[in-house]
Amino acid sequence: MSLIELKNVSRSYTMGDQSFYAIHDINLNLEEGEFVVILGPSGAGKSTLLNLLGGMDSPTEGEIIFDGKDIAKFSDDDLTDYRAWNVGVVFQFYNLIPMLTAYENVALMKDVRANSRKKSVWNTGKIEVMRPEDAIAAVGLTKRMYHFPSQMSGGEQQRISIARALAKNPRLLLCDEPTGALDTNTGCEILELLQKESHEKGRTVVMVTHNSACAEIADRVIRVKNSTVKSDERVENPKNAWDINY
Repeated sequence: MSLIELKNVSRSYTMGDQSFYAIHDINLNLEEGEFVVILGPSGAGKSTLLNLLGGMDSPTEGEIIFDGKDIAKFSDDDLTDYRAWNVGVVFQFYNLIPMLTAYENVALMKDVRANSRKKSVWNTGKIEVMRPEDAIAAVGLTKRMYHFPSQMSGGEQQRISIARALAKNPRLLLCDEPTGALDTNTGCEILELLQKESHEKGRTVVMVTHNSACAEIADRVIRVKNSTVKSDERVENPKNAWDINY
């Protein structure tokens, strides 16, 4: 079942008297519960594509259809609601607030949902925010719940950032180079966690990376180069995260 569809989507920028496309004429249809890896070199347009999927940017051309609604036409307030109710984001650098404990960092997501408009089109009453302790348990860090970021390893901090993203119970989980700052073993732990969120929880996970080894664990691999999609392939037998040469 389709979750989000991009139709002839482009994003252009102007610098002085010069214009250029960050992405150009993208057509994609992402399904519920897929684990999608977007591969490409630096500057290919991967992060721009992720920002458009997450409603953190808007296209200059085309449609982005999520659950039957074209978010490309949304106002800033509408996009804020879209993100609050549907999207979780994990970055390469964990972006945890240093003076808050792991529990408090994750609990912030309840405030994000609470501060969205009560009359939002996404507020159907069917999507509940996870309790912070449940989100932290889901990433295996219950014993570190009341530690501060400075008391945790990089891998533990990234797990807490994933817990924070999961706390909204998002339908779409976007990950921008989530293992880029981690060692091999810790990176595999994070990849395994993301794989489980897709395959066991039915969440659509989209991960941007330049590491081609990650393609082997995906259900689908989209290769981006020079601002366009060069290939879009399904993986017949995705590997476990621990079985790849990461």
